[in-house]
Amino acid sequence: NNQLHPSPASATQVHLKSNQAKSISISTIMILSTSCRRLIAKHQRLPKQAVAAHPSVGAIRNLNLHEYLSMDLMKQHQISTPAGYVASSPDEAENIFLHKLNSSEPLKDAVIKAQVLSGGRGLGTFKNGFQGGVHMVTKPGQAYHFAEEMLGQELVTKQAPNGIICNKVFLMERMYMRREMYLSILMDRASQGPLMVASPRGGTSIEDVAKTNPEVIFTEPIDIIDGIQDEHCERMAANLGLEPNTEAYNKAITLMKNLYAMFIGCDCTQVEVNPLAETPDGDIVVCDAKVNFDSNAEYRQKEIFAKRDFTQEDAREVEASKYDLNYIGLDGNIGCMVNGAGLAMSTMDIIQLKGGSPANFLDVGGGATETQVQKAFEILNADNNVQAILVNIFGGIMRCDVIANGIINAAKEIGIRKPIVIRLQGTNVEEAKTLIDGCGFKMILAEDLEDAATKAVGVAEIAAQASKIQVGVKFEGFQL
Repeated sequence: NNQLHPSPASATQVHLKSNQAKSISISTIMILSTSCRRLIAKHQRLPKQAVAAHPSVGAIRNLNLHEYLSMDLMKQHQISTPAGYVASSPDEAENIFLHKLNSSEPLKDAVIKAQVLSGGRGLGTFKNGFQGGVHMVTKPGQAYHFAEEMLGQELVTKQAPNGIICNKVFLMERMYMRREMYLSILMDRASQGPLMVASPRGGTSIEDVAKTNPEVIFTEPIDIIDGIQDEHCERMAANLGLEPNTEAYNKAITLMKNLYAMFIGCDCTQVEVNPLAETPDGDIVVCDAKVNFDSNAEYRQKEIFAKRDFTQEDAREVEASKYDLNYIGLDGNIGCMVNGAGLAMSTMDIIQLKGGSPANFLDVGGGATETQVQKAFEILNADNNVQAILVNIFGGIMRCDVIANGIINAAKEIGIRKPIVIRLQGTNVEEAKTLIDGCGFKMILAEDLEDAATKAVGVAEIAAQASKIQVGVKFEGFQL
């Protein structure tokens, strides 16, 4: 009865005893990977939206490291991995293949992998037309050729349809595998702690395995206070099909313990190994891994977080995070600036209802400063997809005049290139309206949220149609 039946929620709260909490170095809030969440959903028969591939609004954005960095971290925790080296140029890649992964004839095969933070690299396509982000290197010149095609190019995958830049490639020794297995550790709401998930069917999509053979997916809940025990590892090693008391069986147990130690000690939210390989000589090796870290633990994992690759993230979200703004980029054309997550989601909903499409989720919060508001406006104004900006503020703790001053200051510094619709209610609303009236910039004031959404959708549609036929449009006086 160890088959998977955890709760499907994407966020998990871990409750610790007060006298033990200080000694536990693990996140209290976790977000499951897409594959694990879908795997759980398979067993719970959840509606599709419960496991959407895109991050939910307000989700904690956990750190995701490149494969080569995750492999280095595993080596530090005595976890067996193939020999591998990272390269930033075609010459460096060729040198690694000829002189680091090989020292004599005959040459041993290697695998070269594009280092982008996305799944499905092997089936992806670079924007220059080159197929695949994972290739086998079997002879001189191939490492140079593959690296030349990958580096500096954007790889398009199912998870990254807009493409992600590849700045590095990772060359690994080729592993000859007796069997391929799956192993992961993540947080489970039902057991209120870490959950080890494994399957003897590794090397392929775990979602596909869950769909076709759910009986070969096994779990072991782990008490976060007591930690991982021998019986957990022994049962899981047997479930993976390893013969008890063999060298491979014993090495798998050791690897599980070391993997759990890394999971706890590094504040991981997820460690996912696919495939976990058994070699012909009985070794157990991590051939590919995905590791995520809790962003709340940055203060005590500074060395790990210093390895964050900002080039793999949405530039708008990176900029917003510098100013503690809650921003998530979307694909619409109406920029939104709102205070409060609930009001922000309501604003996005009513834009949709009026026939428009929001370009972002942006909650400036209740205690935003004029500087934060100014930066939020600059991010919206600089977004090429945004054709109108809707500001919706209900002043409570957040004063309306602070919002007004932030927008006016931004307008003075960078100018207003896009029509702005503003709906203000609450604290200091009259002072805010006076500031806007006397600022010298034209802005559309709305009486309520419905009026604001109607006007924002209207001006955005005019701008979109003008852009489509390549005609310039200028809104003078904003009289709609």
